[in-house]
Amino acid sequence: MGAKESMVSEKYPTKPITVIVPFAASASSDIIARALEKSAYKHLGQPLVVVNMPGGAGTVGMNELAGAKPDGYTIGVVGVGAILQPLYGQTRYHYPTALEPLAKVVSSPTIVACLTDKPWKNLNELVSYAKQHPGEIKFGHNGLGTAVHVTGEMFAKETGITIKQVPFRGGEPESLAALLGGHTQLIFSYNPAVLKEYVKSGTIRILGVAEENRLTIPGFEDVPTFKEQGIDIAFNFWTGIAAPKEMPLAEKARLTYGLRQMVNDPEFKENMEKLGMSVQYLGPEDFGDRWIADNKKLSKIVKETGIAELIAAQKN
Repeated sequence: MGAKESMVSEKYPTKPITVIVPFAASASSDIIARALEKSAYKHLGQPLVVVNMPGGAGTVGMNELAGAKPDGYTIGVVGVGAILQPLYGQTRYHYPTALEPLAKVVSSPTIVACLTDKPWKNLNELVSYAKQHPGEIKFGHNGLGTAVHVTGEMFAKETGITIKQVPFRGGEPESLAALLGGHTQLIFSYNPAVLKEYVKSGTIRILGVAEENRLTIPGFEDVPTFKEQGIDIAFNFWTGIAAPKEMPLAEKARLTYGLRQMVNDPEFKENMEKLGMSVQYLGPEDFGDRWIADNKKLSKIVKETGIAELIAAQKN
């Protein structure tokens, strides 16, 4: 049996591998998947086929991934939402245990921005305005209960302001369109790539970044952190690749080896850095440890801030 399994796994993969992206085209997770796709044949001997399944703050796609056959032919792009969503109690699967971490790919900052025609030049001016106009400001984000939504709610709680959240099913492209169209006044995003050209053209102003240190991304170096502006919030979100639990070990080994080569491919790194994403590869074990640590951290945050109750009330 062992010899037979070995022979089968040596042939793996023998057909294209489906990559589920739980957000719409042009979202950061989609950009990452399509960048990996370019070097897939070189490192795996088979192409990747990207399938977008937006909806439910990523849960539609993650449910499809968790319920797929664990044969190595269905993998998916996952973010911190895989940990956050089960904390709210409304998911079909408990993703941290139903999914298998294969590779952490990038880390992304959370950025808050507005149109340049708004009177706020920084977060403190925004907070002052919001206190004088409670409930007037709406912020867009990529889905109810997502990491950027949590950051937005934490920002409101930390500063004592009332701002209305507006989730978008399709992710960042839709929330950006709402900002540009004047339907929302702020955007919380973890994808500098979608904002970069608008910042460059003077359409969008970045008010702050929820990082420990300022960004090194060209065009974003002068943006002050939340902490520099007296707001005690710092988050760094990751995006990686996962598979349904219980994939055969030989197939997992071959797939993770290929993913490591793809993530560390110079062209992939260059493409990600141009888009403002920091490539930070972690293998299955280290990525799994990160899941455990973040689960503990986010469970505490959700409990202490009452975000779970807030989300339940907003959904009703």
